[in-house]
Amino acid sequence: MTTTYLIVGAIIVVFMIFMSSVRVVREYQRLVVFRLGRLVGARGPGFLLVLPLGFDKTLMVDQRVITMDVPPQDVITRDNVTVRVNAVVYFRVVNPVDSVVKVENFRWATSQIAQTTLRNVLGQSELDELLAQRERLNQSLQKIIDEHTDPWGIKVSTVEIKDVELPEGMRRSMAAQAEAERARRAKVIHAEGELQASQKLAEAAKIIGSESATLQLRYLQTLTEIAADKNSTIIFPFPIEMLKAFSAIGSNKEKTG
Repeated sequence: MTTTYLIVGAIIVVFMIFMSSVRVVREYQRLVVFRLGRLVGARGPGFLLVLPLGFDKTLMVDQRVITMDVPPQDVITRDNVTVRVNAVVYFRVVNPVDSVVKVENFRWATSQIAQTTLRNVLGQSELDELLAQRERLNQSLQKIIDEHTDPWGIKVSTVEIKDVELPEGMRRSMAAQAEAERARRAKVIHAEGELQASQKLAEAAKIIGSESATLQLRYLQTLTEIAADKNSTIIFPFPIEMLKAFSAIGSNKEKTG
């Protein structure tokens, strides 16, 4: 009976030791193994066995893309404008061993590098560049952060500036400037329209002045357009020559009478 208990106990102990040495690593994960403190390497994916009873220490590393928000940073641009800027960084672990051995916490370290780089790069740019050339600044940020994190086995793929918060006074000044620019464009367009209209009128006057029949036809056309409105009162001009003729006839009758 005692022997049976010993056998069952031994089986249970062996099973527990076996289960403690089993690791299942997913496709996007890697298992970094240390044996008695010395680095063995990264293993996986799949079903793995490690030495139990503390001989092997393991650390699982996720190799999927990590999205990290950079907290808002107060930045003084090159033209002395204080803005508040935040960003987002996309990166992934490409070397699991380096991400464990060469840096204590690669997420925290990458966040700190992103914050300092964001302040340094944007501090060397003017406000107009920050607002109009954001793509170029994103590429510059990505390149600098990637260079710093490369020794840690981290690949930074994308950096995007999300929001640029301007002071209230600067927003009002920019709105007034935009309004003045729109007013200027409207005046220029109106002046160009007046110039084109005057040019066309001058050409029409030359054509009408060269042909008397053209003037008469235009006169009749204008009368037709006016007559279309029944509420309009039309006053026809009376030729002075006809008045002279009537006065001459009246004076002749007086003389004969």
